[in-house]
Amino acid sequence: MTVIIGIDPHKAIHAACAIDETEVELAQLQVRAGRRQLEQLMSWAQHYDKRMWAIESAGGLGYLLGQQLVAAGEEVVDVPATLSSRVRLLGSGRSNKNDPNDARAVAIAALRTPALAAVRREDHMSVLRMLAKAHLDVSRAKNRSCGRLHAVVAELVAGGIGKEVVVSQAETLLAGIRPESMVQHQRLELAYEILAEVRRLDTQLKVSKRRVAAAVDASATTVTDVYGVGPILAAIIIGYSGDPRRFATAGHYASYNGTAPIELSSGGRTVHRLSRRGNRVLNHAMHMAAVTQIRNPRSDGRGYYDAKIAAGKTRREALRALKRRVSDRVYQRLIADARSH
Repeated sequence: MTVIIGIDPHKAIHAACAIDETEVELAQLQVRAGRRQLEQLMSWAQHYDKRMWAIESAGGLGYLLGQQLVAAGEEVVDVPATLSSRVRLLGSGRSNKNDPNDARAVAIAALRTPALAAVRREDHMSVLRMLAKAHLDVSRAKNRSCGRLHAVVAELVAGGIGKEVVVSQAETLLAGIRPESMVQHQRLELAYEILAEVRRLDTQLKVSKRRVAAAVDASATTVTDVYGVGPILAAIIIGYSGDPRRFATAGHYASYNGTAPIELSSGGRTVHRLSRRGNRVLNHAMHMAAVTQIRNPRSDGRGYYDAKIAAGKTRREALRALKRRVSDRVYQRLIADARSH
């Protein structure tokens, strides 16, 4: 009999609950998140000869614990928070929100859901996900700083900065401003401070791009063979997709990244609408690759897009169809890479 041990991870503590295959609770435990967390959990669970660990959001607060358990030779699965929450809310008598009930819900979700993703040891996917996330964080920070700079300059010069912020152009614009009051003088100083922040983030982005490109080359991926997928998008796709073999078909992968349309039926009328489900970071990567293909009139993607328009589709519908096509081709490359490694 396999014992399922659900883990509800937190920054300060981890709650564990062991159940058998009939959902009977066997034991509970809470350990402090720290150097002895693995030792304490393994000591507590050692008399369960056949066991499986289920960690809620193993890519988040439970990441380190999941990696420690895998390194110790344990079988570990990742339980989405939405799944364990649904189990807790629909359960009878255990719907209260607390750590023991959450851990039990995680264990039940793992018991009743056979297709959960297994937690694997860190590899090139982990590296690419980490670098991609860092690059996205810096990119978002630069966008926020540019927005702040636009707002401040618009209060100094009519029309503000008319185009996308370029450091050299912004410096020239600010140099030509002559403040006429204390308020304007202070506002100009603030604009220079924000501009220095934009310059620093620009430098960070350049370093990040080189680092990501080197990591993508080292992974020997063929995802970059898909037109419109450069090193940054490749790092996002590989890092956020994980092991592609967990998706049985290209359709399953499309559902995961949100490029598969959702059926909407009522009164005998059936339509399909845009899916807001799935991994939105991956969905954005598919979107950027599709837009890149559309911008090149000689690409196969542009021809596919134009054919959809000619068939009566709207531009949005044609773009959605192209995103699904990109997703399918990316999936084929990911599977081919997984089989060759």
